[in-house]
Amino acid sequence: MKSLPLQAALTALLLSAAASLSAKPLVVCTEASPEGFDIVQYTTAVTADASAETIFNRLVDFKPGTTEIQPALAERWEISADGMTYTFHLREGVKFHTTAYFTPTRPLNADDVLWSFRRQLDPNHPWHNKTSIGFPYFESMGFKALIKSVEKTDDHTVVFTLNRPEAPFLPDLAMAFTSIYSAEYGDQLLKAGQTAALNSKPIGTGPFIFQRYNKDAQVRYKANPDYFRGKPPADALIFAIATDNNVRLQKLKANECQVALYPKPDDIDSIKADPTLKVAEMEALTTGYISLNTEHKYLSDVRVRKAINIAFDRQTHVDQLFGKGNALVAINPYPPTLMGYNTSNRNPPRDLDKARGLLKQAGVPPGTVLTLFTRNGGGPTNPNPRLSAEMFQADLARIGLKVDIRIMEWAEMLRRAKKGEADMVSTGWAGDNGDPDNFLTPLLSCDAVKSGENYARWCNQTFQALIDKARTVSDTDERAALYVKALAVYDEDQPWISMAHPKMFTAMRNNVEGYHINPLTNNNFATTQVK
Repeated sequence: MKSLPLQAALTALLLSAAASLSAKPLVVCTEASPEGFDIVQYTTAVTADASAETIFNRLVDFKPGTTEIQPALAERWEISADGMTYTFHLREGVKFHTTAYFTPTRPLNADDVLWSFRRQLDPNHPWHNKTSIGFPYFESMGFKALIKSVEKTDDHTVVFTLNRPEAPFLPDLAMAFTSIYSAEYGDQLLKAGQTAALNSKPIGTGPFIFQRYNKDAQVRYKANPDYFRGKPPADALIFAIATDNNVRLQKLKANECQVALYPKPDDIDSIKADPTLKVAEMEALTTGYISLNTEHKYLSDVRVRKAINIAFDRQTHVDQLFGKGNALVAINPYPPTLMGYNTSNRNPPRDLDKARGLLKQAGVPPGTVLTLFTRNGGGPTNPNPRLSAEMFQADLARIGLKVDIRIMEWAEMLRRAKKGEADMVSTGWAGDNGDPDNFLTPLLSCDAVKSGENYARWCNQTFQALIDKARTVSDTDERAALYVKALAVYDEDQPWISMAHPKMFTAMRNNVEGYHINPLTNNNFATTQVK
């Protein structure tokens, strides 16, 4: 009998220790700082990971690790026979986050969906002009022209009426820019004159609740105990920001983080050989490219763009950056796994004499300087931006062009690229929904020139007409044929240097479970835990 108090004390101690162990956070070493948390203002993957995949949800989303649509905030939906009306039935009882700065008085309802879409759609909405950069994805995807209205028939039913059929509309609604916000929180901020807080103190329904952000250092979240899919197994999530992929790997090996995003491809074999680590890998829907600003002097001449393409040593570039077998040399703007990939397009054989001849015909003086913007840290579409830029610089030097390399922080580079400041921008794109339109409309359309997302500032009406028509067609073969024609126009005009379609890698400790690598390169940790 005397042993009971001691036994009780030991039991309490063990339970306390177990609770302490279970509360250990999941630390993810990521490659850049998010631009903010009002995701509709941004298009980058790092910002989507830090907001859309953690804080917010959408009406529909993708099954983990796939491009297959599944219910999310909408538990079911109907599409009219003419493809012009989408009716969504909302899940009941979904709770918004409760924080020190906001306490919701009601669960999610149709008003939140209307607020989230009308904010971007309606110029008269009180929040429409409350961003400094507008709504780049909504605008470049042509949603203003596409959506006729968003209405509710009751508190849990929302009806979208379109101006035309749109084949990829449902997958589009799984993308980050369609995230659903709290209308109640929006009203609170508007009345208080604190609208900027929407970008720094976010509220959503997602698996994690925002706690704090130290720029260039970390973002901290705690698990949402009321998440409609169940509380995440990690009690806390930390994004530790490290732009250098070598630093991310060292932190992983030291167990300072349990997941390291975007390791260098040439480190993969050594990571696999480490018994404490493992690697998830996948053929991702990604493209690395250099945009050529078609509004700038000399680059407005297609002969100059063709000369640069002819001088570029793609195969050596890809082998040096990614290692053999880790990336496919790019020809088209999107990888060959998507419909409409034009197999007739070919990268021109490298021919320095021909390139010099084209420059001479176009009247480009020897020694002409072109600026190249690139980022300061490696990511999935370019693991070593500095090396990539220097190799490109050396290639162009052989035809008499000088390249002024400007290396800058990711968000700053994007801000300046959208303004059209650079002659050339080295960047990349990860598909958001598994549809070709997601590469072509946001990056190469005339609407994307207006929003700034089309860094090449290339607006070709023949190309535009083809991709516009493809969006309205439901037949897969007919859509594919239209994309083949559109890519032929792209190939003739060469607004980009298409560089590579890399594999995607994620390194982690071997006791990490429940992580799903995603072909869309999103990183969602709602099911991830450290055992």
